[in-house]
Amino acid sequence: MELIPESADLKEYLKPTNVIDYDNYAIKNVADSLAYGKLTDIEIAKEIYEFVRDNISNSGDINANEVTCTASEVLTKNHGICCAKSHLLAALLRYKGIPTGFCYQKLYSVDNKIPYIAIHGLNAIYLSSINKWIRLDARGNKEGINAEFSISNEKIAWPIKKELGEKDIPIIYVKPNAQIVSALTSCTDRDHLHLLWKAEIQHIFNKY
Repeated sequence: MELIPESADLKEYLKPTNVIDYDNYAIKNVADSLAYGKLTDIEIAKEIYEFVRDNISNSGDINANEVTCTASEVLTKNHGICCAKSHLLAALLRYKGIPTGFCYQKLYSVDNKIPYIAIHGLNAIYLSSINKWIRLDARGNKEGINAEFSISNEKIAWPIKKELGEKDIPIIYVKPNAQIVSALTSCTDRDHLHLLWKAEIQHIFNKY
């Protein structure tokens, strides 16, 4: 799949926002520590990616009912769903000068035997040393999921299954999807978020 940047200006993919709040001291401290001694953007990106993938839990995997959203909140609470973890990865990488955007997939899921489309969040980063955008999936590995840092053959959590109607959204967005952010910040717990995800969130990106 050809990735399509929403903006041709790489500086747009370096800006902090209320959600990608890398002005936070803890985020700066972690990013600086992880990048220490690394000489290339590939080395820095790989170290930071693997930290978020492996050291920040996926909320669903640990059955955490609290919902996190902002990068600093995900770092402080030490967990987040896929989209929330993508916010933290973006903050850490943007702070270190690596352009980072947001990508989404529409994945087939089943709840109580009723199928629905789930939105999965991941990142794309621009590596100037190889003049290339690559996608990274910091969701967190477990049995059956083995996402890796790769600059050649993409290794994400869930390669799409077209026969099930799954789709990759090709756009590399500058900011996290506003509707997803609204859901993460308004839901009282993950059970509430799950209901909202099935009722409303699955319908975003319908043009794809």
